[in-house]
Amino acid sequence: MLEETFARVSALLDGTVAVCLGPLALWILLSGLDDLAVLLTFLFRRARHPFPNAPRAPAAATERRTAIFVPCWNEDAVIADMVGHNISAIRYRNYDFFIGAYPNDDPTVEAVRNLEQRFTNVHLCLCPHDGPTSKADCLNWIYQRMLLLEEGAGTRFELVVTHDAEDLIHADELWWMNRLARDYGMIQTPVLPLPTPFLDITHGLYCDDFAECHTKDLVARQAMGGFVPSSGVGTGYTRDALEKLAAAEANRIFEPACLTEDYENGLRLHHLGCRQIFLPLRFRDGIPVATREYFPRTFRQAVRQRTRWVTGIALQTWRSHGWRGGLRQRYWLWRDRKGVVGNPVSLLANLICLYGAATWIAAHAAGQPWVLAGPLRAPWLMAVLSVNFVLQLVHLTARASCAARIYGLAFALGTPLRTVYGNLLNSVAGCKAVRTFVWAWIRREPLVWVKTEHAYPSRSALLPHKRSLEEILVGSEYLRPDELKQARKTKPAGVRLSEHLVQTGLLSENDLYEALSLQLGLALGRIEPHEVRRRVARSLPASVIREWNVLPVKIERGSLHVASSNLPTDELHAVLRSFTNLEIRVQLVTPANFRRLAEELL
Repeated sequence: MLEETFARVSALLDGTVAVCLGPLALWILLSGLDDLAVLLTFLFRRARHPFPNAPRAPAAATERRTAIFVPCWNEDAVIADMVGHNISAIRYRNYDFFIGAYPNDDPTVEAVRNLEQRFTNVHLCLCPHDGPTSKADCLNWIYQRMLLLEEGAGTRFELVVTHDAEDLIHADELWWMNRLARDYGMIQTPVLPLPTPFLDITHGLYCDDFAECHTKDLVARQAMGGFVPSSGVGTGYTRDALEKLAAAEANRIFEPACLTEDYENGLRLHHLGCRQIFLPLRFRDGIPVATREYFPRTFRQAVRQRTRWVTGIALQTWRSHGWRGGLRQRYWLWRDRKGVVGNPVSLLANLICLYGAATWIAAHAAGQPWVLAGPLRAPWLMAVLSVNFVLQLVHLTARASCAARIYGLAFALGTPLRTVYGNLLNSVAGCKAVRTFVWAWIRREPLVWVKTEHAYPSRSALLPHKRSLEEILVGSEYLRPDELKQARKTKPAGVRLSEHLVQTGLLSENDLYEALSLQLGLALGRIEPHEVRRRVARSLPASVIREWNVLPVKIERGSLHVASSNLPTDELHAVLRSFTNLEIRVQLVTPANFRRLAEELL
């Protein structure tokens, strides 16, 4: 009886596979040829226009005044680090941060107000209603706040750049945008996830996706005449382009109802005849010229984010724009939307492969021949399956090559496994997107901002992205280039250049620490002993204070503020966290100021 049931089930599965395999193979062939066309276009473009390393960005003759928009919802844990690091890293002077927040998000509002006190070029943009709404709605209110500042200060921002609260902005990004804004209304720079361990498979999938898209796909897209979609971050808009959008869309610069306002803006600007460009991925000193950030690292978080992407890109824009445009435009709309069908189909193909392997193993174990069902032996089908196999190898090789260029060969070896995992993840996200979209349409409810949890890199991870101290000393005119060159020649072995500069009188101790505060994005100040309560100063063990050269000076709003003349490290933060659950805030002070505090308070 059991054998008979097993035989019936096996026959039913074989029949189902036989029925599905033909249409499935044809779809995969169509998609594979589509991917091959993009790859060949990229290779042709690359052969004609090799991508050189990025040149060092000189001071621009004219720096357009630039506004950096950062929409926030529950970002109090990362926004201070984001602004502090990026202000210390950006090689550009004429810019301001406009940070959007909601009145019912008190921690984020408080964090931004603290930033306003530290930096004159940071501005809080408070939405007039509670949140969260959509990211686009928040961006629109940031734009209105910028207009108010312009009216009050009698100035004008010529360039607007969008970023998220977890972004590491490349030091040369604004320089490139300033240069390209002469000829283009929208500039998109590459976006790449930061590296994580090999076994972090979800985040590794994002590394593969963005490495392939921002190395190959967007270059081919531009070469083939497709519109350039914004990636949401690292996107620059000239003021003229935004005013075109405002005039065409009833002053809605960003579409409030759209969950992917970045993609929507790229499409709308293309329809308005605005010139767009994607800056090909380049490297400077071994570091990609790109916006870096962490992406979701768990299956559930990734599904949430990708559900929003599929809903906005494949469903909302399909409903709003249909298939408008010429043949090339429609081709890229097809590529952007085919994942709604393609991802479940790819998952089904993987399952059929697994079934085929399982039946072969079972037949081999039983000593029986493994025979294909009649319909599966058709010559045309075998030919299509063979072509599909070759196309998949080509695609995986190209994808792994893109990943290897950025993350190394060892990481790229995991690309095939992550691709299979991605089929599952994207299929779940696609099904959830369709369900969410249809349910909201039936109930006539708006789709709301599905926020992704954000994390910011550790201090050690940020170091390669900071400007060097020497660059800051010369760029901020603490030293002349010839003085720095001479100091390098006369510096004794074993002595740090900064110490040598102070010892020779070329740099005062205070000037050195001002430059360090710019490099590290830390506040520099002078603290008087009478401003510190003795019991607060002694809240850490004396051994820790002496060993790490750190002194508690204030406890406020759940944070422990400590003064130090040493550069803060991850090790220091780990030591301090073993003594307190409070958030650690480091205040940089000069060695003379620290010695005076220690002498009088300890």
